[in-house]
Amino acid sequence: MSDDIKKYLDGLLQKVSGLYVIQITDRDGVPLLRVSQEKSVDFALMPSFIPTFTTACDQASKLGLGRNKTIISMYSNYQVVQMNKLPLILTFVGAENCNTGHILALEHQVDGYLEDIKQAVTEA
Repeated sequence: MSDDIKKYLDGLLQKVSGLYVIQITDRDGVPLLRVSQEKSVDFALMPSFIPTFTTACDQASKLGLGRNKTIISMYSNYQVVQMNKLPLILTFVGAENCNTGHILALEHQVDGYLEDIKQAVTEA
């Protein structure tokens, strides 16, 4: 099943122009699956970067607007879109001019592929 998910995510990576990395981690930032193009964007996948998303989501939920689902971070050369799919975190890293709306539209497309990984993480 892992090969099917990896192949599917690799296909998504090719479809979205300017998208460099798709990574699935657990809530603590432990990488479970990663597909990437040759461009190196390791800053966004550092061990301290992913858990910061979890903290930011927890703090944002205190605003009284409900549970935070997505955080979009824009940098000078990159954008990072992180999606809360507890117990998983999806991280998309793309170029600064990558179509953010296209990345956000992928959210519901990947849900079916994440069920097996969610179950494995929950059982562990």
